[in-house]
Amino acid sequence: MEKKVLIYDTTLRDGTQAEGVSVSVEDKLRITEKLDSFGVHYIEAGWPGSNPKDMTYFKEVKKLNIKNSKITAFGSTRRASLKVEEDQQIQDLLRAETPVITIFGKSWDLHVTEALKTTLEKNLEMIFSSIEYLKRFTDEVIFDAEHFFDGYKANPEYAIEVLRTAQQAGADYLVLCDTNGGTLPNEIDQIFKAVKEAGITAKLGIHAHNDSDTAVWTSITAVLNGAVMIHGTINGIGERCGNANLCSIIPNLSLKLGYETVPRENIKRLKEISNFVSDIVNMPVPKNMPYVGDSAFAHKGGVHASAVLKTPRSYEHILPEEVGNRRKVLVSDLAGKSNIVYKARELGIEIDEKDERITKLVQEIKELENQGYHYEAAEGSLELLVRKHLGTLGKYFDLDAYRVLIARRYTDLTPISEATVRIKIKNEYEHTASLGHGPVNALDRALKKALINRYPSLAEVELIDYKVRIVNESGGTAAKIRVLIESRDRDKKWGTVGVSDNIIEASWQAVVDSIIYKLVKDGIKPLEEENG
Repeated sequence: MEKKVLIYDTTLRDGTQAEGVSVSVEDKLRITEKLDSFGVHYIEAGWPGSNPKDMTYFKEVKKLNIKNSKITAFGSTRRASLKVEEDQQIQDLLRAETPVITIFGKSWDLHVTEALKTTLEKNLEMIFSSIEYLKRFTDEVIFDAEHFFDGYKANPEYAIEVLRTAQQAGADYLVLCDTNGGTLPNEIDQIFKAVKEAGITAKLGIHAHNDSDTAVWTSITAVLNGAVMIHGTINGIGERCGNANLCSIIPNLSLKLGYETVPRENIKRLKEISNFVSDIVNMPVPKNMPYVGDSAFAHKGGVHASAVLKTPRSYEHILPEEVGNRRKVLVSDLAGKSNIVYKARELGIEIDEKDERITKLVQEIKELENQGYHYEAAEGSLELLVRKHLGTLGKYFDLDAYRVLIARRYTDLTPISEATVRIKIKNEYEHTASLGHGPVNALDRALKKALINRYPSLAEVELIDYKVRIVNESGGTAAKIRVLIESRDRDKKWGTVGVSDNIIEASWQAVVDSIIYKLVKDGIKPLEEENG
């Protein structure tokens, strides 16, 4: 039987501390659903009370149908000057009503005396009372021993006493944290062995940062020494140099070391998850990132390409399909067909692997990707593209023209955006105009206004997020733009994408796809079927 390692994802908490990352509540909810479907065991979602966004998230997440993951609230031990029941942030943790609470406490004597300005004994009391109190009200309490490895190297007796105190208070897991990211794998090995020899019997975990570029391997070293829980983030995003990268840890443990992590069949979605989170947080996945980067299985023409086409394992340590990636031969790009079939079936579209239309679809997707399209976080646009190639996407309307006017008179506090749209439905034209909060909002409103009499359910559609990324930075002001739009109705959210060297055109493409996706999802017949 495979040994099991629990995957604890902290993308939504520790990951969002990365420089340049800002996510909305809707972003966090979408990522939550994706991580849950992927099969991570814990989703650390935020610090209740630290900001209004996280409090809203903990209310909204209860409405999701979470099947595989345990939503986890994060906080600290009580303050030295307060009783545990009087500490507001402890009470906020309980108000989040999550099945799991993770709290961190100081295990490095330097931090106790210099940062907390309290005594070593008082710190132990804070840890014990916080854990014992929280255990009365929640299913699981996880204790993060902050700065544990630095603390152990400075004062091993006290660091061990911190773990012993948390264990006696009833913590379900003791997670040893390399908070500064400076501990090397050989030290992890030695210190984990010392912890066990000191009589710590609680289940152990590891939380590593990547400041020495070893977070993945220090995490795996911990597992080889008995850790049963790994904390990390998708793509390794996080403060400073980032956190341990789950996109490397999961395949290393499951595909190479025989551990059970997320369900084995879900590992084929690893690149999809990586790109999804990347698009949401607007932080590109480095091309050379192991397993999930676009160049992870790329082979240039010549000896390598020739060999890998005949015998893939000659230049690939795993098959790219095992992690949802694909082989790239830069002279003649191959593969990708199985990924499309897999994704189509995931979208509920049955497709025969031998269908010749798939080959044409794969070629078009590659061409579109070359232009800058990205479909991992734009599942609405991808489904429309698949249906188009299978001949199951009908026509709901024709665009005749659109125009966007942005003007600011000296009397205006802000610019005024007005969009005019003329569309054709059957043989009738609809010509509408609408004001909006910016040109994209104006376009969205004008298009819905033109269609709503014909398709009343479009009144439910709301544009909830809008992201822009430059595809080719070297192009300057003439660079291509990728626009990712998130929309929702009463029961679902979806993403659509557009690419152009004109930001309005890219936005229009994404808005139109969003509208058409809603009509397809609602089962509304296209024009030609009505005529039939």
